[in-house]
Parts: sequence; C-alpha cells; structure tokens
Amino acid sequence: MPKVLVSDSIDQAGIDILSQVAQVDIKTGLPEAELVKIIPDYDALMIRSGTRVTQEMIEAGEQLKIIGRAGVGVDNVDVPAATRKGIVVVNSPEGNTIAAAEHALALMLSLSRHVPQANQSLKNGQWDRKSFVGTEVYKKTLGVVGLGKIGSHVATAAKAMGMKLLAYDPFISRERADRLGCRLVEMDVLLQEADYITLHIPKTPETTHLIDAAAMAKMKPTARIINCARGGIIDEAALAEAISSGKIAGAALDVYETEPLGDSPLRDIDKGVVLTPHLGASTAEAQQNVAVDVAEQIRDVLLGLPARSAVNIPGLHPDALEQLRPYLQLAETLGKLVGQLAGGRVDFLDVRLQGELATNQSQPVVVAALKGLLSQALRERVNYVNASIEAQERGIHVIETRDPSKKDYTGSLHLEAKGSLGDHTVTGALLGDGEIRITNVDGFPINVPPSNYMLFTRHRDMPGLIGKIGSLLGSFNVNIASMQVGRQIVRGDAVMVLSLDDPLPEGILDEISKVPGIRDAYTVTL
Repeated sequence: MPKVLVSDSIDQAGIDILSQVAQVDIKTGLPEAELVKIIPDYDALMIRSGTRVTQEMIEAGEQLKIIGRAGVGVDNVDVPAATRKGIVVVNSPEGNTIAAAEHALALMLSLSRHVPQANQSLKNGQWDRKSFVGTEVYKKTLGVVGLGKIGSHVATAAKAMGMKLLAYDPFISRERADRLGCRLVEMDVLLQEADYITLHIPKTPETTHLIDAAAMAKMKPTARIINCARGGIIDEAALAEAISSGKIAGAALDVYETEPLGDSPLRDIDKGVVLTPHLGASTAEAQQNVAVDVAEQIRDVLLGLPARSAVNIPGLHPDALEQLRPYLQLAETLGKLVGQLAGGRVDFLDVRLQGELATNQSQPVVVAALKGLLSQALRERVNYVNASIEAQERGIHVIETRDPSKKDYTGSLHLEAKGSLGDHTVTGALLGDGEIRITNVDGFPINVPPSNYMLFTRHRDMPGLIGKIGSLLGSFNVNIASMQVGRQIVRGDAVMVLSLDDPLPEGILDEISKVPGIRDAYTVTL
C-alpha cells in the first residue's frame, strides 16, 4: 500500500480521503533534516504553509510521485526540482475563493456601517447612535480591480445588492466583463467614479503601490478602499494620510506590506478604518475545501489518474517530459513575448508547430504558449493545467496549426496574437544545444536569444536612427547588452531588437517614440 506523509495540520476530511488508498502518517513540526531522513519511505507528501519542500528533500524522496499543498500558493515548494524528477506538484487554486470574496464583502459592509467601532462602543457601556451614522451600498458604484475568480464573485454578489459595477482588468475581454454586469474602464476612470474600490490582483512590480497618494488624489472624498488581495498594493502611509486628512472616507484591509502588522499609522485611526489579521481564507469551509481538493488529487495520482490542478506538467512520463521540456520553454518564452507585444487584452492566438516539432505531441506545447501569454496577468496563478481554462474565460480564441514542411530549423514555433496593441507574430527555434533563439518578429528575420529586458522598435530603415536610440538610452544610463536589426528591403520598414541589462526607466519609452522614423516601441520583460 502507498504511504503518504502529512507534515502540516490538515483538516480531517482530507486525511479520510487519503486513508482510502494509502497508509497516512501525520508527523507535524519536524525540522528539515528529519524530513529528509524519512521522506524516502513515502509516495506522496501533503503540506500547508509550514513545511518547506527543498531540493534536498525532493532528491531524497526516491519514491515520491506527488507533492500536495493544501492552499493556493506553492512558494514553499521547489517546483523546478520536483519537475526535474517527474514529481507532480498540486495545489488548490479555488479552495478559498468564496471565503476571500465573502470577507471582502464583509469588510465593505462593516466599513459602511461602522460595525467594529459601534460594537466596541456598546461593549464600553455607551449607547451612541449619532456617532455611527452609516452609508448604504445600494445604488453606489463599486470598482473591482481584477476580475479573476474572487473579483468575479464579489462583482456578482455586489450586483445582487443593487450596486453599479465598474471593473479594471487589462487581461479580461469586454465580453467577459459584460457577462458579469461590469463596465470595463481604465484605471483612472475607476478611481474617479467609484464609491468603493475592491482589489483582487496579485502583487507584482507593476501593482506594488498601485493605490498611492496620486491615485487617492483622484478619488472621491466619500470613496472607500477594500483590500483582501495582497499587502503592498496600497501605499499604507499614503492611505493613512488620505483618511486622516479627509481626502477619502476610509479603508478596510485584511493584508499588509509587513505581516504581522507592526507599528502603523492605520492603527491610530478609529473611525473610517477596519483592520483584520489576514483572515481572507480563514473559514472552516475553506480549510476543509483545500484539504479535500488536494487529498483527492493525491489519491488520483496514486491510482494512476491525472491531477486537475498541477502547477507543473501533469500526466507525462519523466522521459517524455525530458524530451519536451526545451520546446515547452520555447513556447512559454514566445508566449510571454507575443503577449506583451500584442497588448494585455489578447483576443486570438494561433500556435503553429513547424518542421520536426509538428510531428510531436502538440497539446503541452500549446498549453505552454498560453501559460506564457497569460503570465503577465496571472503570474504564479497560471499553470499547465489551468492555462486553457483561463484563456477560455478571458475570451481568447486559440487555434493550433501544423506545418511539417517548414524546414528552416529542425523544429520551430510560430505564434500570432491579436491584442489591444494590434496584430503581432513571433517565431522561435532551438539550436543544437537547446538554446532558444527568436528568429522572426512581425515578418522580419532576426536571430537573437531572449533576455530578461528587451526593447523592440518598428521603424524606417534610415541612417543615424540606431545611433540616436543608443545615445538616448545612454543618457538614461541604460546599458545595451546586444542589438540586432531585421529588415526586408533597404530603407524600408525594419525591426530593431535591443537586449538590455536593466529595465527601462519610466518615461524613456515615450522619448524613444518621439525619435523621427520610429513608428512603434515596445518593452518586453522575460
């Protein structure tokens, strides 16, 4: 009988499911050295946030087939190390959706009716009704930032309460927003028109301090902010100042830049602030849901069935995985590239397998391209299992084509995307050593390796233009690692690709676009 090690506290419902097919050993609180020592005896490992599954532990797990994290994130698992060993890593991406959405709604209503303050006042022996006159949410405008699963549920519930809905999500189609009853708008419009703003987005470099002093200056003085997403999306010092000075009416937070919350000016504001200690997923139902979800997946994998929420590549034998891995990395890289060139809201993706690649198993390659395409919007939340579903929910039409006659490389991949910035195509291939090359952009032949920071321009092939771009970048202290130009005819249209050592400073892209001869300029982060 297979053996499962449960190294963190898990709801009994999950244990009961595992016990149907395996011997379950519950050993919580063990140090890493002890886990490394005992893990060779186990076929599966089930954890929450307490256990760190390191490369050393994975290497020691000679029989491990699956690692299950009863929760959303897998930050405490070395996923690349598990993937290299052919170990499936699963989580429960939807187990706390309802809990988080309901907590956001609870905070909004508590904030509107001063529930925590009135409760404390009454417990202190007072009967003060005048100090706690509230505000109705009925017919007010709710701005939902991020229309993923949690944001969508909040929108649905808010609509049922009679609220008007605005939404900002550059990765959601207008049709999807319409189905939810949301008017899709730009962020500035949402800030200016919303009475309540609720955040449901991941923390990324782009969303860090998205709600800062400048953003709050655009809001109504009666506006209120709710954040049950991630700490750091709001500039908390600026928020405290805005509430204290009356620039906005209030805020309700469940997450913070530093947790546990230490000294914070938000603690000193009584009326207009509601604070909870990261309780978004803390319901009995959510804890049971994630335990059951992950336990069922571990059970299925032990029975030889596929997992439904793998964060790496499910259902592939390690030998097949090893053969496909370079092409999957190629597809994901090209997906990231074409997604950023086409714009955040992509409506169409054509994945064309060429040459020898056209004769191989195609579905993992298509999914990898979608994973790359959606990575800017979803970050770690998109994986090889949910990429197709996420694309479908965002209204992305996906086409797979094959062209085995294309023999310029042993195997190459061509992606075409239609997005908010127009139509763009990219082609890439693998060299003999497995190194990725971008071989064509928008029909212009090039041959460059991908890099972390890249600048693409569409321009007129004319003397002096490249020098002007180089001088402009130099004036902003941007170092160029490599540069290549692709053109079809002399002094016609051309594409320039620059690999940079650092991301472009704010404002420089606008300056590049003003250079005579430049038609378009795009930054790409890979």
